Amino acid sequence: MKTKPRSKADPIERQIESAFRPETFIRDGECFSFVSGLEEVAAVIDALAATDPARAVALYGAFLAGCHAKADELDDSSGSFAQFYRDLVCKWIKCRPATGADPHKTASTLLVWMADDPYAFCYRIEKDAAAAFDKAGLAAFEMQVRERFDAAAADPSSWTYRRTAQILREIYIAQKDIHAYVELAEQTELKPEDCLAIAKMLVRMKPNEALGWVERGRILDQETQFRSTVAYSLDELHRELLSKLGRADEALAEAWDDFRKHPSKFTYDDLMKFVPTTERTTWHEKALNAASGADLHSLLELFTETEEMERLADLVRKSSDEALEKVSHFATELAAKRLEKNHPGLAARLWRAQGMRILDAKKSKYYNAALSNFEQARDCYQRAELATEWEQTVRWVCRSHYRKTGFISGFQALAAGSQRSEPPSFLEHANTRWGERHGRDAC
Repeated sequence: MKTKPRSKADPIERQIESAFRPETFIRDGECFSFVSGLEEVAAVIDALAATDPARAVALYGAFLAGCHAKADELDDSSGSFAQFYRDLVCKWIKCRPATGADPHKTASTLLVWMADDPYAFCYRIEKDAAAAFDKAGLAAFEMQVRERFDAAAADPSSWTYRRTAQILREIYIAQKDIHAYVELAEQTELKPEDCLAIAKMLVRMKPNEALGWVERGRILDQETQFRSTVAYSLDELHRELLSKLGRADEALAEAWDDFRKHPSKFTYDDLMKFVPTTERTTWHEKALNAASGADLHSLLELFTETEEMERLADLVRKSSDEALEKVSHFATELAAKRLEKNHPGLAARLWRAQGMRILDAKKSKYYNAALSNFEQARDCYQRAELATEWEQTVRWVCRSHYRKTGFISGFQALAAGSQRSEPPSFLEHANTRWGERHGRDAC
């Protein structure tokens, strides 16, 4: 019996297959560079979309199939591979109309992929997909999703009903169909995020109506046990609309009230957006004076952000080592860098706190970072002529953490005065090995 001859493969398919590195497991730490390699091949296909869309569509399809085949051979904890898949789907959608493809077939195929999604590659893809469809494709997508939604309406608690309602919301936003969105939201239970979405569609042409929806969303949010994920966005848009409608005093009063309740660099930035230029100095002082009761993390960030170095120095001076060690390095690292020039002794305490925080948490994977922190602390103590404080730190660390063998030898070298060097990069290490095997002039 004769077998059917295999059709000639597109040469780009061989590039796709090579990029997938078949039968090779991709660890989490390797996934980003692995996906970068896939993106390089995808870019070759992107270039074909304008001149040979049919070929590009076929190659996108092959790429998507390859993603499913590769899914069990990699750790995508970062989510970069799934995002690459979603981007490919959107490129496939955009390319299909140029081939004369039936928009209903495109929509139905996408819905099949979304339903048969064992690796959750299509999770929340509807927003990007709706933006990728042209007008005809989006109408076809809306019609098919609506059919599924109406069929499931007999059981509003069903997953299909809730899922199709979610997809329809994104379609109506893409279509800028405010009426359809409002009707759907009220049919399926209006939520704060619906009010925000409707307000955003109205904000440019009908700011008064947008303000009404924002205020409705804020009321709904206040009725819930916990603040919704869009609460901050509702508050922010509310102030922007007040300002746009000539009610700047109200926007400023609201931003001030929010800052006093939650002093931070973020609420400070929000406040200053609504402060008249001529009054910024006054409001700046007023805000920083009102922030005195905030938590240590927020104050460190606020004083660093506003370049209030003396306030920052005074805050660190009054804080105990134990309190500083509980603060995230996101706040203490930048503060330490800002204080190094004029207040090296205080900067040393912040660097020390970061190192101690890592050791106390027993985060062995960050011991190199801890050593770097202690090196910075040592150097700052020396510039501040506070040798005794550094010696106390050395005694404490050696006594309390001597069992951390992956750390203590490096720390003892620091204590003896050695300078740490950054570990060699991959290429530096590779070049060293190459030189040892083939001679320094081999390249």
